[in-house]
Amino acid sequence: MSEVRQKATLAKQAAFAMNRLSTEAKDAALLKMADYLQERAESIIEANKLDLQYGEQQGTSPSLLDRLALTEERIDDIAEALRQIVELPDPVGDVLDTIKRPNGLHIEKTRVPLGVIGIIYEARPNVTVDAAGLCLKTGNAVVLRGGSAALHSNRRIVEVLKEALATTELPVDALQLIEDPNRSSVDEMLKLNGLLDVIIPRGGASLIQNVVSNATVPVIETGAGICHTFIDETADPDMAESIAFNAKVQRPSVCNSMETLLVHRVYAERYLTGLLEGFNVRNVEIRGCERTVPFAPWAIAASEQDFATEYNDYILNVRVVESLDEALEHIAQYGTKHSECIVTTTVAHAERFLQEVDAAAVYHNASTRFTDGFEFGFGAEIGISTQKLHARGPMGLPALTSSKYRIYGDGQIRV
Repeated sequence: MSEVRQKATLAKQAAFAMNRLSTEAKDAALLKMADYLQERAESIIEANKLDLQYGEQQGTSPSLLDRLALTEERIDDIAEALRQIVELPDPVGDVLDTIKRPNGLHIEKTRVPLGVIGIIYEARPNVTVDAAGLCLKTGNAVVLRGGSAALHSNRRIVEVLKEALATTELPVDALQLIEDPNRSSVDEMLKLNGLLDVIIPRGGASLIQNVVSNATVPVIETGAGICHTFIDETADPDMAESIAFNAKVQRPSVCNSMETLLVHRVYAERYLTGLLEGFNVRNVEIRGCERTVPFAPWAIAASEQDFATEYNDYILNVRVVESLDEALEHIAQYGTKHSECIVTTTVAHAERFLQEVDAAAVYHNASTRFTDGFEFGFGAEIGISTQKLHARGPMGLPALTSSKYRIYGDGQIRV
């Protein structure tokens, strides 16, 4: 039996036991996991160094190496995210609806775990802990398949988490890590109907497209983040500058960072040169449309492909537009339904933008960097869904549940 099938089978068996556990038992396990992560931080950092060394040898960009890197402070933050999940209400068992039928049947719709969740993701080892914590809190077993770039980090993290689970009521087999780095292990996961109940991909466009196109197991699609900020003609310049810099520079390697800045022509004539100089000082490469380049002679001419690219790097597309309509058309053509922002003092323009832009999160006068489970008050997130079925936007605990109807009778039969 292959590693993938063997571990998925163990997770399936553990899922039955997970379904019987109390919230208190699950929370106690998460707290123990957080403690173990901090107590064993040194060994996790040593494993992470092997991944960073390999990444440097492979020519991995600094921004991607930053996503991969673990420090004692970051491990503290990861552990704290687990503790915050403990503080969140457990959705399992919630009664969503109650129906009383004329024949006396009493029907309740309740939340239940999804079962066994497969997570396929790339270089960020914090996802290993976030996914484990969210899945276990909601009574699910989880099969993790991280990218080869973080294999040593993920292996050590899961070892630590399993050590913690062994001291609790939770079955150790409810957490599994696929260590086979070959793409064939992903391909096998996509076809594990009957063992995996759902697959959630987290990563770049090519990973997500592969999962969506080839999986026979149901998929919750988390999309790439080609996010836009549109600075309208009436935008407050100080606010626009602050939001634009934050959206791009605060952490460019993540999916909710800005990839394209759209600027109204009237605003551009007054403020765009200074704004682009600010990006230049911050070492952001500008790729501009033909109307942008005169404002920044150092800018590179943007291609059609640039506007359709998620960089996750210090690179920014800039396009000058004539109107809100032109901005909306650009977003409709190139956006990935993730996060979009308008900076404006014109209420009517803001309302149109919020109403008409088709995205999981739309912002008025706030950075797209807030599209995040923690910032939304969900604790750690399993991903940001850009689809419209089951869940959309940052997916917290309720998104990892399904529903079940419980019907109570006293001898009714159908005639």
